[in-house]
Amino acid sequence: MFQLNNKKAIVTGGGSGIGKAVSLLFGKSGAQVFVTDLNKEAADKTVEEIIAAGGKASAVVVNVADQKEVIDAFKEAGAVDVLVNSAGVSHIGKLETTSESDFDKVYNVNVKGVYNCLYAAIPLMKQNGGGVVLNLASIASSVGIPDRFAYSMSKGAVLAMTLSTAKDYIKDNIRCNCISPARVHTPFVDGFLAKNYPGKEAEMFEKLSQTQPIGRMAKPDEIAALILYLCSDEASFITGCDYPIDGGFIKLNN
Repeated sequence: MFQLNNKKAIVTGGGSGIGKAVSLLFGKSGAQVFVTDLNKEAADKTVEEIIAAGGKASAVVVNVADQKEVIDAFKEAGAVDVLVNSAGVSHIGKLETTSESDFDKVYNVNVKGVYNCLYAAIPLMKQNGGGVVLNLASIASSVGIPDRFAYSMSKGAVLAMTLSTAKDYIKDNIRCNCISPARVHTPFVDGFLAKNYPGKEAEMFEKLSQTQPIGRMAKPDEIAALILYLCSDEASFITGCDYPIDGGFIKLNN
């Protein structure tokens, strides 16, 4: 079950964090994985790990905010069966502490980047007789998170684009879903703690972990497992859905 044999899968942000976990799992599950990332070294490292495990993969350096780069990269991949929009950036701040440049940076990657990848992939999927899109939304798409104004805006847009794409292309045999993780222990979290809480990393890590009712952050592999299911044929009856994977955050954190 949950195999992607003979599928071509594009994973954006595949050089680290959730995107890397998805790329590695897809490679183990039989997909030919196109690992896209701004960081060539990180993308190459993911590809090396996939190949070492017996999988097939290629690294593609691309800025998802640049539509021409994305279209060219996707055309190079050829047929696209699965697209996972994992590339993203974060920003900490409420409205008054979010500058125009901060807002534009988050928008260009998290919103325009997803749009660009959809714009490039959907025509290829239509030519191929169908496909699957999985977008990374967030709990911030559904509930208010303190000091996450721009990030929440962007993830709300991802949820809306997911529903719209699912509706518009259901007759083309294209499924589109999104997932909404709570905090996930990625290199971004470690970097954030080291930068903002030097000497108190362990204390702050535990404090952030406890904001999930389940008492810990998610592991990237756990997020990847849900993504694999939603992109597999076993999930062929699922489209236009958002799946929280949040340790109880949305429903139990009150």
